[in-house]
Order: sequence, then C-alpha cells, then structure tokens
Amino acid sequence: MNRVNLVNPVYLLAGLLALPAAADQTAPAALDPDAALKASQAAIGRRLADYAFLDRLGRQVRLADYRGKPALVSFVYTGCTSACPPATKLLAQAIRKAQGVVGSDSFRVLTIGFNLPQDSPESMRDFARRFGIDAPNWEFLTPYEAQLQGLTAEFGFSYARTSWGFDHITQVTVVDQQGRIYRQVYGDDFPILRLVDPLKELIEGTPVPMRSLADFIERVRILCTLYDPRTNTYRFKTTIVGEVVSFVAITVALAWFVWFERRRRRKARAEEFAGPRSGKLL
Repeated sequence: MNRVNLVNPVYLLAGLLALPAAADQTAPAALDPDAALKASQAAIGRRLADYAFLDRLGRQVRLADYRGKPALVSFVYTGCTSACPPATKLLAQAIRKAQGVVGSDSFRVLTIGFNLPQDSPESMRDFARRFGIDAPNWEFLTPYEAQLQGLTAEFGFSYARTSWGFDHITQVTVVDQQGRIYRQVYGDDFPILRLVDPLKELIEGTPVPMRSLADFIERVRILCTLYDPRTNTYRFKTTIVGEVVSFVAITVALAWFVWFERRRRRKARAEEFAGPRSGKLL
C-alpha cells in the first residue's frame, strides 16, 4: 500500500503567505513621478558632456557635432505603444510650426533610444519610417551602453523597467547653442508654443512678443496650466483662481484708495478756498 505524504497545514499557510512577498521582490519598481519631475527640473542650466552615438546608418556621431544651433532632444524606446507614439507625433507638429517661424535650418532635433540593445540603428530607422519622419534636421540616435546611464542622468530623463515595457517621464529638452539645457517641456499633449517660443528666444536672442489675440490666449493657457507627472498631462492650476482673485482685490483696493485720497484732497482744497468768503461782515 502506497503511503500518502500529507503536507502540514502550518507549512502550507506559511508558504502561501510568502508568495506575495517573493513576487514583490522580483517585481520591477515603479517610477516615482515626483522624483522624476524634480530630477528633470534640476537639469535646467546644465552643460551637457560630449556623448557618442550611432545614427540610423550606423555612423558614429557626437553630441558636440550638433552644437552651434538650438536642439530639441527627446527619448523614446522603439517598442513603446503608449506615450512615445503620440509624443513623437506632437513633436513633429511642433517642428513643422517652428520651421515656419524660424526656418528649417535654424535648429536641430535629436530622438534618442534608451532601450539597449533593442533600440539599435536599424530599429531607430524603422521607428522614424513608421511616423513618416524624413526632416533633414531630425536625427534618430542609438547611445552606447556604457554611456547610457550618465547620458539620461544629465538630461534629467528618468525611466524604470516594468512588466509591459518602461515607465518613463515624457519630455522634450530644449538645448541652447552651447549645449546647455534651456527648457524642459513635458507630456504628449502640450501647447506647441511651449517648444516654439524657447526656440525663437534662443535664435533671436530676445523674449517672444505677443503679436495677436491668439498668441495672448495661448500664453494665458500656458501660464494657467501645470504639468502633472502622475497623469503625464497638463492640468489647470487650481491656485490660479486664488491668485486672480487676490490680484483683482488688491487692484480694486488700490484704485479705491487713490480715488478716495484724490476726493478727500479736492474737498479739503474746496473748503479751504471757500472758508474766508463764508464769514459774516461785522
């Protein structure tokens, strides 16, 4: 007769309780959106080192090769099906707008793959082809594995591997002519002027003036929105209501004070002028 080995219920329960803990140890850590945004903002003003890449044809290029003109830099991974496609399409729209404003030869665009070795020159070439990108000032680059960590850290670009691919901040970095980070623009649905304006400022060397009502409305929209790293979108600033109310209240109070003081002084002068004439003759 075969003997059946029974499992001790205590050991079975302990094993079941240990399963979630073991799973948690092997599960990829999610990206902290607030920390990612902080790291990205801290990169503004940083002068970038000279990193080496392979372009779509497998030729080696360096970051210094693109200095002398402003540059827009984005990071993608070619297997992405969520944030990277809409962000790349929006970037293409912004580039077309910028070309009409400052000229197609006045700035450069670099899209860098960060999922190595999958984001090879061939994969980057296919990624560009999928989106119909053939602009002569837009290059798709593959970094070297040994330099990837330093490269992404300098740009303030954060990412974390997940079970479905990568969780990463969606940003376009505006780099000035000397290779210094000038601005960070976030999300896959931002006002195009967020990219066009800093490019124009760098190229023309002056702040961008408002030339139309549409420009004014777009600037107000930009000022009244705030990037939310948790939803990867811009949302309306709830604090703007309080700021507007405070501004209006202060303006009204100052206007009332000026009006009251002028009225009081006019009345005082009128009384002073009329005083001697109102006395009775003796």
